[in-house]
Amino acid sequence: MLGQEGGRMMRRGSGILLHITSLPSGYGIGDLGPQAYRFADFCEEAKQSYWQILPLNPTDPAYYNSPYHSISAFAHNPLLISPELMIENGLVSHDDLEPAPQYPENRVDHRAVIPYKKRLFQRAYERFKKRKNRYDYERFCSESSHWLDDFALFVCLRNHFHGEPWSNWPVELRDRHGAALNSFRKELLDQIQLVKFTQYVFGEQWYSLKRYCREKGIHIIGDTPIYVDYDSADVWTHPEFFKLDEQKRPYVVAGVPPDYFSETGQLWGNPLYRWDVLKDRGYNWWIRRVEHNLGFVDFLRVDHFRGFVAYWEVPASHNTAIQGNWVEAPAVDFFGKLCRAFPHLPIIAEDLGIITPDVRELMHHFEFPGMKVLLFAFGEDLPTNPYIPHNLVRNCVLYTGTHDNNTVRGWFQNEATTAMKRRLFDYLGGEVPSEHVNWELIRLAMMSVADIVIVPAQDVLGLGEEARMNRPSTLEGNWEWKLFPEQLTSEVAARLSHMTEIYGRV
Repeated sequence: MLGQEGGRMMRRGSGILLHITSLPSGYGIGDLGPQAYRFADFCEEAKQSYWQILPLNPTDPAYYNSPYHSISAFAHNPLLISPELMIENGLVSHDDLEPAPQYPENRVDHRAVIPYKKRLFQRAYERFKKRKNRYDYERFCSESSHWLDDFALFVCLRNHFHGEPWSNWPVELRDRHGAALNSFRKELLDQIQLVKFTQYVFGEQWYSLKRYCREKGIHIIGDTPIYVDYDSADVWTHPEFFKLDEQKRPYVVAGVPPDYFSETGQLWGNPLYRWDVLKDRGYNWWIRRVEHNLGFVDFLRVDHFRGFVAYWEVPASHNTAIQGNWVEAPAVDFFGKLCRAFPHLPIIAEDLGIITPDVRELMHHFEFPGMKVLLFAFGEDLPTNPYIPHNLVRNCVLYTGTHDNNTVRGWFQNEATTAMKRRLFDYLGGEVPSEHVNWELIRLAMMSVADIVIVPAQDVLGLGEEARMNRPSTLEGNWEWKLFPEQLTSEVAARLSHMTEIYGRV
């Protein structure tokens, strides 16, 4: 699938963007159970080669359950564990599932899901402890110890201190004094084992789904945020890798300057890396992170790729990202080390926004494909626009839209100006109604030279703004959209399959 240098993708194909949480489910949130397998069947029926997801890391209500904010860069979200598969594996019974809350069918309800699944995991763990043969679990704990031990302790300490950030813990725990850590490991032993157990169950369910996808010729594209959260096991465990003050608090934070998505930029607030320290350590933390992620997915979309070349540094005291400055990072050295560790590094560079020539040069050097978005193609610069199909190159991934955009239909109905619509119609060679515009943009994408085309499930189904996944720079109401089971019809699969065949993406 990959060329001999860097990340060149050689196979022409297409796929669907749908996060696990958006799968239909009777348990309040999409999971790794039967509906995930049904979606894989749908992709096969529609002749799709790729299933793209969002980050699998644990989410947190404190960050409005965004998959791009997590307490760990290595752990996975236990809320995605399927109760039905736990029944099949004898971890819970049908009686354990009751009483279940009444969930909305088309929205993720984290507030109800979290306590329900926590009770379920506790029951599963109590039953699991009685098993005599736990070899696979023990092997998992041993092989994952480089991140799992600290993560499990971090989660339990965070619960013990009622959600307080680790910087507010007693100094001996904040600074990881050995005696204090060992004392709490003993005190919280059973809780720690429960956390490890849920990570084990997630892994077992995920690898089963991944094998199923592979048998059907479906490759999974994962998503890796460039940054980690301050209140995370990663920063607590390795404060030396981040720009922190003497109290171990960030004095500068991450963001991006004003762009298409926000007039005041985006102030993400993540701690920034000390690339000099990472370089001195041979980037070992990053190499382990990439290796870990590639064990779960086939390709990695790296979010905010330009931050590896230069990152927007904002003083931690500021309320917006307007006043910051660019700071260079050792990108060539870093990716050179990664490519030596992974000779066919399957990276997709998220290169949207303000992209400078040095970022393009890096991508060209390592042959990393970038992202193109059709919704950005119909501005005043249409003939020369880099996202319009006639200007694309093969080595790219073309999207109708991303999780941060409106749906195609929502964009057409609520965001596109009259002039944009006229340019779209001129490019298509005729006017189209809003209920058909999604298929016209899918057609444009499919016929392009782009090696890979990815279409959000919302655009495959022609859904409007109500199905939008995320609105950047807003907090509430995001990451909640879910499919209805009956939306994945054979008629939709047949239409997508036909288009995929016509444009040589099978």
